[in-house]
Amino acid sequence: MKILGIDPGTLVAGYGVIEIMGSTTRVIEYGAIKVNKNQDYSQRLKTIHGKIMDIIHQHKPDEMAIEEVFYGKNIKATIKIGEGRGIVFLCAALANIPITEYAATVIKKAVVGNGNAHKCQVQQMVKLILGLSDTPEPKDASDALAIAICHSHNLLPGYEPKKT
Repeated sequence: MKILGIDPGTLVAGYGVIEIMGSTTRVIEYGAIKVNKNQDYSQRLKTIHGKIMDIIHQHKPDEMAIEEVFYGKNIKATIKIGEGRGIVFLCAALANIPITEYAATVIKKAVVGNGNAHKCQVQQMVKLILGLSDTPEPKDASDALAIAICHSHNLLPGYEPKKT
C-alpha cells in the first residue's frame, strides 16, 4: 500500500510517499513544493495543485493523509493554510483517493510517542523509522512523511480512520 502524506501550505507544501509491505515501511519519495512568493496567489495555488497531481500520477498512492487545520494567532495565515488544504482535498477527490486528517498532536504521538514533541524530534524519528541515512529536509517534507507514517500506524486491522 502506498500513502501520500501532505503538509499543506501556500508557499511551501511538503510531501512524502511511503510504501507499506507487510511489516516493512519504506520511503519512495519526499520533498517540498515551493512556489514563488511574488507569483499571483491564484497561480501559486494552481502550481501546488499541478505538482500534487503530478506526484499522484507518478506514484499512484492508495491513500492520502493530511494534517488537520490548527488555529493560530494570525487568522490570515490560518485561512491561507486552509486554502492550501482545500487544494490537497481537491487533488484527492480528482484522483478518487481517500484522504484522512490527523491533528498535529496525534501525528507527533504516533511518530515520537509524545504529542508535544519538537520538530527536530519528529525529524529524527522519521529518519529512524524509514531507515534514512540523512535527516529529511526541509522540515515540511519531514512533516509530510510523519503524517504518512501516522496514517500507516492507523491502518491496523479493525481500525477505521475518519475519512473525509
